[in-house]
Amino acid sequence: MKKLNFEAPINSLSLGNVSINFLRAIYEKKEDIDLTMFPVGERAEFTAYDKIDSNFKNWITNSAFNRLKKYSSDSPTLKVWHINGSEKQIGRNQYLYTFYEVDSPTEEEINIVKAQKHVFFSCSEAADIFKEKGCDNVSYVPLGFDKDFGNVDKDYGMEDTVHFGLIGKFERRKNTQALIQLWLNEFGNNSKYHLTCLVNNPFFKEEHYKKAISTCLMGQDWNNISFIPHLKTNSEVNDLMNSVDVNLSGLSNGEGWNLPAFNSAALGKWPIVSNCSSHKDWATKENSILVEPSGKQPCYDNLFFKEGDSFNQGQYYRLDGQDIIKAMKKSIDLAKTPNKEGRKLQKKFTYKKTIDKIFKTIFK
Repeated sequence: MKKLNFEAPINSLSLGNVSINFLRAIYEKKEDIDLTMFPVGERAEFTAYDKIDSNFKNWITNSAFNRLKKYSSDSPTLKVWHINGSEKQIGRNQYLYTFYEVDSPTEEEINIVKAQKHVFFSCSEAADIFKEKGCDNVSYVPLGFDKDFGNVDKDYGMEDTVHFGLIGKFERRKNTQALIQLWLNEFGNNSKYHLTCLVNNPFFKEEHYKKAISTCLMGQDWNNISFIPHLKTNSEVNDLMNSVDVNLSGLSNGEGWNLPAFNSAALGKWPIVSNCSSHKDWATKENSILVEPSGKQPCYDNLFFKEGDSFNQGQYYRLDGQDIIKAMKKSIDLAKTPNKEGRKLQKKFTYKKTIDKIFKTIFK
């Protein structure tokens, strides 16, 4: 039996969803893998995972509870985390799975990456950027479709309404404000269309979030846009994604994968996706409505990307507003049709394949 230390966050955020799916794939190999679980932050939060199997959950909690009895620094460690903070290692042989969204690795980032046994990036472009900086211990390993998501046989009462959705934390990188304002200028107060926004950002203070939404609305009243509060469970998120015809979450300037846009396409919905960064690893003209970037721009927003920091420096892509509007208009004809090529993503990208590829490197 192969021993493995696993350090990752268990929470409702995107890294938590990735970690749970990694663990689910490892659980399927539990006869071959002796897992020692190290939850980031010393605790695991399972609230979002309302469909989780009780035996699987018990396996995780037991692995965490007994970790110091079984722990060996000689065992390989798979860590799911940002580059920032991954210099901290619980074993001698750490393998990092991480995400990168810009284009100019700092000395600190390069040094941390080189200090790992191997680094798996969720984006092929990110892996190539670090290879160009002399990191010969990196590779690209894609994510997969989350089995907690699936099609729902439900009437949402929107047969005569094209339902747009924007899902993902409010952030300049994701063009949240710009997308909402572009959509309102084109479709606002038109009953044929509706936009639902799930754009809470857990790193925002409440007053900051309210001010951001107020700015998006441009001081006007709109009768066909709704902002919904944080959804506690993946079942609720899945329900929302099934109700949406056109998903705008892919119109980002840079992504490490983009779970909302990917899952939407895999459910047979139509995402509008910027043809850049990690999107190029899964989005095609057959399964998505692609928007070509119009160049690059500095990434700094003084919140998540601060100029002069030791991490996340450089540029991400830029999208043109008129190109986005053209894509929104194009999506109307596709909105009520099934995305057959999108559904194929469920089998093309699986977490079993992800873990198999990772283990091929760890246990070679």
